[in-house]
Amino acid sequence: MKTSALTALSPLDGRYAAKLAPLRPLLSEYGYMHRRVQVEVAWFIALSDAGFAEFAPLSEADRAYLQGLVTGFDEEDCAAIKQLEKTTNHDVKAVEYWIKAQFQGRPALEQAAEFVHFACTSEDINNTSHALQLKSARDQVLLPALQAIMATLRAMAHEYADVPMLSRTHGQTASPTTVGKEIANVLVRLQTAGERIAGVRPLGKMNGAVGNYNAHLAAWPDFDWEAFARRVVESPEPEGLGLAFQPWSIQIEPHDWMAELFDAIARANIILIDFSRDVWGYVSLGYFKQKLKEGEIGSSTMPHKVNPIDFENAEGNLGLANALLRHLAEKLPISRWQRDLTDSTVLRNIGVALGHAVLAYGSLATGLAKLELNEERLTQDLEHAWEVLAEPIQTVMRRYGVPGAYEKLKAVTRGKSVDAQALHALIAGLDIPRADKDRLLALTPASYIGKAAELARRA
Repeated sequence: MKTSALTALSPLDGRYAAKLAPLRPLLSEYGYMHRRVQVEVAWFIALSDAGFAEFAPLSEADRAYLQGLVTGFDEEDCAAIKQLEKTTNHDVKAVEYWIKAQFQGRPALEQAAEFVHFACTSEDINNTSHALQLKSARDQVLLPALQAIMATLRAMAHEYADVPMLSRTHGQTASPTTVGKEIANVLVRLQTAGERIAGVRPLGKMNGAVGNYNAHLAAWPDFDWEAFARRVVESPEPEGLGLAFQPWSIQIEPHDWMAELFDAIARANIILIDFSRDVWGYVSLGYFKQKLKEGEIGSSTMPHKVNPIDFENAEGNLGLANALLRHLAEKLPISRWQRDLTDSTVLRNIGVALGHAVLAYGSLATGLAKLELNEERLTQDLEHAWEVLAEPIQTVMRRYGVPGAYEKLKAVTRGKSVDAQALHALIAGLDIPRADKDRLLALTPASYIGKAAELARRA
């Protein structure tokens, strides 16, 4: 059976393949090989500039040619490396051999071929490649998708800042808020989560088999290899890698920064799961309608249904993403002694974890674009919830020392159907200043929203 969108084992490469196209060149096997070539080339060029008599500085033409191996890297090149791997049974060595094969016909490069992968352990290449992959995926795909959601939420928070809505605490009627304020709550939480994702510094190490520059110093004992490695790791692309330098490691970079990043993404996802469930509930209550899509079917037997499928899809994929992200965050910082391979196979699933997250962000964006506020339904609920005004009435009573204020309102309202007439009769009999009595009499569930509108606009 041929591999296709219909036969793919993972729905990310099957049913949802088109939706994840921006992520695929970054976090796939192709993306991994591409970054390995980038790291090897950057290290090789830097070595030519290190001042070693045995490796003269490369010509501008050779430098441009080497950078072309990176910028022009394509699927055919990746396939050639994978073909070499069938013989080497070692993917990084296959990259080294492929680069050396590209030197044919360029005398200066052929002469310097043994400086490809010089003094490096495979993990010097792999850890920096993973860092480059994650950095690009975060900056080019993940954060823009989250920022698009935030932009939509901000617009909704401001548009609906003044639209009153009945709150529900423990599923029961509670002090009113506004639609905009409740959306603003999510926006502000997501902004904080996004800042934490953006603030994680991807680290890279280039210090040899166990992190001590053993082989480097065996070749040139008087050379400052740590300073050299730092320059390669920290210098901006394409001369360097544009990462933060990790001075201390075993054979592998400890992956603590990765765990921090995956935890931060998982935290954003938790916020969006919470939001997806709330919107699902508001659609169920009728507070939001969903725009109809021509030809779409909500149920195979119930023609009337317009299901909140985008929010359900988002919730499910966010849960899958977090299951993987949590395992990555908990497993990757653990390595037996100076190295074991348990991280290697796990790291190959970074694209799966982030793929489910990005898929969910797309579903949320689609779902939000379909929502239409049903102000009539919101008004109906408020008009049948006069009991929520028990809070302001008993609070004003307590201000003026009316004995048993809370208990009196509890007796009138708890578990009962309350209307405006009953509350107004109670207010009229209160021994409080006239101005406060008039203010309470003027209150309605729809006007009892505190600073909700102001807070919504500030988000």
